[in-house]
Amino acid sequence: MNSARKTALTAGVFYLATFASSVPAVFLLGPVLSDPNYVTSAGNDTSVIWGCLLDLVNAAACVGTAVALFPVVRLQNESLALGFVTSRMFEAAVIAIGVVSLLAVVTLRQAGTSGTDHSSLIAAARALVDVRDWTFLIGPGMVPAVNALLLGYLLFRSRLVPRIIPVMGLIGAPLLLISAITTMFGINDQVSVMSAVATLPIFLWELSLGLYLTFKGFKPAAVLDGAHSTHSRRGRM
Repeated sequence: MNSARKTALTAGVFYLATFASSVPAVFLLGPVLSDPNYVTSAGNDTSVIWGCLLDLVNAAACVGTAVALFPVVRLQNESLALGFVTSRMFEAAVIAIGVVSLLAVVTLRQAGTSGTDHSSLIAAARALVDVRDWTFLIGPGMVPAVNALLLGYLLFRSRLVPRIIPVMGLIGAPLLLISAITTMFGINDQVSVMSAVATLPIFLWELSLGLYLTFKGFKPAAVLDGAHSTHSRRGRM
């Protein structure tokens, strides 16, 4: 039980770290994302670099949540648990691609613009920002729906946490997928009422899960049931 509590605490802290890093990053990255002429302007590279660093922390924390939870949720279904780890790793990789694209914009701006066609620089920088926008849609915008389906099912089935928590994830997952897919086809916009409504259940699911695991931990009876089930299966083998 002591080991399970440590596992829950670690996973909960990693979940809260994703919020603590990703939310400030949105504001810090504002200059390069909102100014189409950033590469030829005075710029605010310090803010952008800090935002990129926080995005990398977010990516690492994403992987941390899955690695921390894997030993417990695999007792329910090892294939789905492994799928959750893989999905989180993919999300982190996509976030890292977006970070690299924004750092490339900073490099272009710092390299100087003397003797260079400003329109070419602006076009290159905008293309790199577009790469980041797509990674944001696919990474934090779409993959969390897959994460919610996999982990939500495992937690709902195991009763390791109150069922209302995974239910929010299972409800929010299809909404987020619909929002992301319609955005890909130009029907919706990343910044819209529809996107906000579709994101809210996933936001609450991950936040409530992080808080519950940090301050409460897994339900002891569910942990013991999972352990007994695993021993029974091994005994039959």
